[in-house]
Amino acid sequence: MNFDFSDDQKSLKDQARKFLADKASMKAVRAILDDAGASFDANLWAAIAEMGWLGAAIPEEHGGLGLGRLELCVLAEELGRSLAPTPFASSVYHFAEGLMLAGSEAQKAALLPNIASGSAIGCLAVSEGPGAPTPQSLQCSFDGQSLSGLKIPVIDGDVATHALVAAKESGGVSLVLVDLAVPGVTRSRIKTLDPTRSHARIVFDKAKAERVGAVGDGWALTEDLLDRAAVLLAFEQIGGAQACLDMAVDYAKNRFAFSRQIGSFQAVKHKLADMYVAIEVARSNAYYGAWALSADAPELPLAAAQARVAATEAYHLAAKENIQVHGGMGFTWDVDCHLYYRRAKLLAVQAGAPGVWKEKLVSRLEKRNAA
Repeated sequence: MNFDFSDDQKSLKDQARKFLADKASMKAVRAILDDAGASFDANLWAAIAEMGWLGAAIPEEHGGLGLGRLELCVLAEELGRSLAPTPFASSVYHFAEGLMLAGSEAQKAALLPNIASGSAIGCLAVSEGPGAPTPQSLQCSFDGQSLSGLKIPVIDGDVATHALVAAKESGGVSLVLVDLAVPGVTRSRIKTLDPTRSHARIVFDKAKAERVGAVGDGWALTEDLLDRAAVLLAFEQIGGAQACLDMAVDYAKNRFAFSRQIGSFQAVKHKLADMYVAIEVARSNAYYGAWALSADAPELPLAAAQARVAATEAYHLAAKENIQVHGGMGFTWDVDCHLYYRRAKLLAVQAGAPGVWKEKLVSRLEKRNAA
C-alpha cells in the first residue's frame, strides 16, 4: 500500500510553501504577536480564501473545490510550517468538517459556501474550563431552541461568526449550531501562551440555536469530529517541527565555536538526530492517519490517536531542542525559536491534551486487540 502523496499533491505543497513564504513570513506573524488588538491576519485570510484553500475539501455543490482530505493534509503541513496566524483550523478542520459530517442539507447550503469564501469563520466549543470534558461534566444545555451555558477556552471564538457547541439535551449530548451574532451571546478574549491564535470565553444566555444531527448523538459526533481534526492537526505539528529542525540545522552549520561549526560537535549532532527521528516517526503515523481519513476507514480512531500522540511529542521535542541548539540566542525575543515553541505548546492542548490522546490510544489498542 502506497501512503505517499501523488505528484499533484506534492505540487500543491510546493505552491503552498512558496505562497506562505511570501504572504505569511515571520514578519507577518510578529505583527500579530505585537498588536494587542489583532486576533489574526485579515489580509492573509483573504488571500488564502482567494486561493481556494478554505474550500479544498468542501464539495463543489457547496462552493468548494471538492479535492479531498489528502489535499487538506498537504495544506495543513505548510500552514503549520509558516505559523500562519489565521483561524484556518477552527473553520476548516472543526466547523466545516462538522457540518459535512452531520449537518442537514439546509445547514450545509447556508454555511459551507460562506466558509469556502472566507466570509464566515467557524469554531468548535466543547471545553468548559480545566480538565477534559466528558458527557457528564458538560453544563451547557440546549432545550431544542435555545442554548445556555459557558464555554472556555474556545479557540478563535472571538473572531468566529458561527460555532458548533456540545451541549446537554434530554439526558444526552447534542451538537448545536449557533450564529454568534444573535442576542444572548457574550464573548471576551482571553490571554494564552500564543497570541497569534486567539481564544475566547463565550457565555450563552438563551441564545437561539439549532441542532446538528440527531438528539443525543452529539458526543459521538464530537468524538468523530475530533478524530478527523486530530489527523489534520498532526500535519500542522509536523510542519512546525520540520521548520524547527531546518532552523536548527541551518544555525548549526553557520555558527562557529572554537573555530569549528557547532554542528560538528557530537552533542549537537545527537540533538539534531533525535529531532529527525521523532519527526519521521510522527510523519509515518500522520500518513497512516491521512489514508484512514481520506478513505473514511474503520481504522481512523486508532490512526488519529497514533498520529496525534506522535506529532505532539515530535513538535515539543523539536521546538525545545531548536532553542537549545541556538544556545543563548535561542531564548531571546528577536530569534524566532520562541514562536514555534509557543505554537507547539498551544497545538498540544488543542482538541484535547496529550494525556487525553494517550488514554484514547491505549483504550483503542486494547479494544482492537480484544477484537
